Amino acid sequence: MNIPLIVFIISFILVFILRIPIAAGMLMSSIFYFALAQGPIADISMVATKFLTSLNSSFVLIAVPLFVFMAEIMNSGKVTDMIFDFAATVVGKRKGGLGHVNVVASIIFSGMTGSALADASGLGMMEIKAMKKHGYDDGFSCAITAASATIGPVFPPSIPMIFYSMLSGASVGALFMGGMVPGILVGLALMAYIAYIANKRNYPRGKTVILKDLLLITIKAAPALFSVVVLLGGIYSGIVTPTEAGALASLYAIIISVFVYRAMGWNDFLRVVLSTVKTTGVLSLLVGSAYVFSYIVAIEHIPDTVATFLLGVTNNKYLLLLLINIIFLVLGMFVDTMCIILVFIPIVLPLVLELGIDPVHFGVVITLNMMIGLSTPPFGMLLFVVSGISGTPLKAVIKEIMPMLMVLFAVLFLITYFPPLVTFLPSMMGM
Repeated sequence: MNIPLIVFIISFILVFILRIPIAAGMLMSSIFYFALAQGPIADISMVATKFLTSLNSSFVLIAVPLFVFMAEIMNSGKVTDMIFDFAATVVGKRKGGLGHVNVVASIIFSGMTGSALADASGLGMMEIKAMKKHGYDDGFSCAITAASATIGPVFPPSIPMIFYSMLSGASVGALFMGGMVPGILVGLALMAYIAYIANKRNYPRGKTVILKDLLLITIKAAPALFSVVVLLGGIYSGIVTPTEAGALASLYAIIISVFVYRAMGWNDFLRVVLSTVKTTGVLSLLVGSAYVFSYIVAIEHIPDTVATFLLGVTNNKYLLLLLINIIFLVLGMFVDTMCIILVFIPIVLPLVLELGIDPVHFGVVITLNMMIGLSTPPFGMLLFVVSGISGTPLKAVIKEIMPMLMVLFAVLFLITYFPPLVTFLPSMMGM
């Protein structure tokens, strides 16, 4: 432990204690390190050099603002309305129907945006309002909305998986394909829990839809649903790369919002662009800062130190997977998802590869892990989102979501220790 490294670690810890924005905190810690360093690396301009290199080094990163833009378009038009209405006709007639609608709509919407927060803030408001109106408990309505939103970045496409791909070298297409079965498993597990609670609390059934209305709603929703085909079909057919698919799907989203549903005017479009630029700016700052931070972590051999420590605890890869899962779950309760990916994944990834764990399998497991963290008290971001948009006290949401977290943990355990659930589809597609 040298003085620059000690200052680097202490200053980074202070970032969390003082609640400094994580990107600014990582840059500050890195500047302190290079200012105090000796020898060839004693050059503070390395901060700017590495920062800019990170933003120019990966073509796949261009997909991120495109997926963010598409999510904003989907939320601003009538697309979310169409998805909700379609899901309601398919599963709404069951007991606790609107709870099932909530989950199915999240699966469909996740196939368009790849963002848990976009799901919770877009579809979420509509779902919670409908559930409250039909007699569902406020806390339960918010909790199932937050829990189902975790499917967003697990089922393809996925913004966190794009960042993981950049760091690990794993194929984006393989990661997307690997997330399909786990995403569906999360949905089915939550629907089983909803069925149990609906019977216990006597939640109402939705109305039965006649065939004529089903066909009409399906036709209206078809342009919105086809966006999933445009996005995923383009990727897996090999016609376009994931980045190009993001551009193609964004263009398609604009076309259906403006010309099919007539739900977006010029002012709405400008608002979407502005919101996308803001989000992209925040993510770019985070990526650049994390790249500088990770460079210091690498040259100080911190991953080797961590690997030595963990292997000193156990060299059994199944126990190490359990330990890593616990560490990342705890991090997910307090730390932003992007920060976890960009800072902590490079620390554990060498150990994971050394143990012979498939990087695609690990990427999907960690993505689900971090999404569960978004719904886990005390600081899960999804909890604050659903509480804020609904006006429901946070305490009521936390009480209802705890059993749902047990359901999510069960799925996480299943895909952790039965890798074919993740790797089967990518292997079948030759990825």
